Amino acid sequence: MRITSRLVRLFAGLVLYGVSMAMLVESRLGLDPWDVFHQGLSKVTGISFGLVVILTGIPVLLLWIPLRQRPGFGTLANLIVIGLVADRALALLPPGTNWPARIAYLAGGIVLNAAATGLYIGSRFGPGPRDGLMTGIVRRYPKLSVRLVRTCIELTVLSAGFLLGGTVGIGTVAYALGIGPLVQVFLRLFDTASQVGDHPATFASR
Repeated sequence: MRITSRLVRLFAGLVLYGVSMAMLVESRLGLDPWDVFHQGLSKVTGISFGLVVILTGIPVLLLWIPLRQRPGFGTLANLIVIGLVADRALALLPPGTNWPARIAYLAGGIVLNAAATGLYIGSRFGPGPRDGLMTGIVRRYPKLSVRLVRTCIELTVLSAGFLLGGTVGIGTVAYALGIGPLVQVFLRLFDTASQVGDHPATFASR
């Protein structure tokens, strides 16, 4: 795959990921675990949602050091672009003022999130800070499965985010059930070299 094509996939994926996050926020029906945490921190600190996404990515990235995990160009781009786009999209998207609009935001946000993940992973420029933490732990401690590590991390941030006031709801459940299968579909479309299965790349790369 040519470098130009890979870069287009990378930045298209990051921009669409940021938009999908804003759509899920506007649905007010529940967020994925990390965004429950981001939203909770945003409410407590008064810092914008997107800026919280960027700032929390920094200590997560520092946790890579003892795991001997190396960031790629996509990791650093992920750290900055997604949060900036999410804030801009939240400023531009009309609020979901009725149930049809909120459901449309939820369904559209989950599908767009999966498509964005397929594009981003398909560019093969490295995992996002949060996914890199997961894969780094699995690589460092091979007896632990991807699913176990991911579940423990996401239950932790979900619980913390809920206590901070982040939105947990039917959307959280819908995201958890739908994102894996949808990402597999989009990975097959956007990255024919990927082997889809019980592999870190089948999960949203954050």
